Amino acid sequence: MNTIRVLLVDDHTLFRSGIRSLLARQPGFEVVGEAGDGLEGVKRAKSLQPDVVLLDLHMRGTSGLEAVRLIVEEVPGTQVLMLTVSEDAEDLLEALRGGASGYLLKNIETEALVDAIRRAADGESVISPQMTGKLVQGVRRPVPEARPPAEKERLSPREREIMAFLARGESNKEIARALDLAESTVKIHVQGILRKLGLSSRVQAAVYAVEHGLAGRDA
Repeated sequence: MNTIRVLLVDDHTLFRSGIRSLLARQPGFEVVGEAGDGLEGVKRAKSLQPDVVLLDLHMRGTSGLEAVRLIVEEVPGTQVLMLTVSEDAEDLLEALRGGASGYLLKNIETEALVDAIRRAADGESVISPQMTGKLVQGVRRPVPEARPPAEKERLSPREREIMAFLARGESNKEIARALDLAESTVKIHVQGILRKLGLSSRVQAAVYAVEHGLAGRDA
């Protein structure tokens, strides 16, 4: 099992220490560095090239929302997981639009956090269960079409069905179980969705699904 290299970015030293201690007790993890604000986090991400960054949202100086965009742009091989107390739907959407691989609340259980980091390192999207409903409900005002409607219409019925699951942050395994498909088949469908819509991640697909009316099972 490859070791997952993690960078912690949070302006609370005690919280960082707690996460570091937690991950030290788990096999397959290494905390390679820490940062106390977003700008320092971007610098450390560039120098350390971690697999996953755990990034707080609201910090003094450069916020997590600013930092996630810079990390995604400048360290493309790194996955960014927001770890925050904010349950605000706009914060969630802005973080995902900025390229975050997931959005977790700080009251998350230890096992769930460890699993989320592993899933993010594997390229999956991870959203706290408390926030999945807010993702779907978060876009209520009309938004301009990001892409021509014809692109959306090129999705097959199965792909549109899978988009609804992506909008809820469900994994390939969960989607495969729900649709009685092989996990490898789901992975191929997801790759096809991203290619057709010109997207680069499952999270971007989830946001697209919400903003373009594809978040329901009957989309």
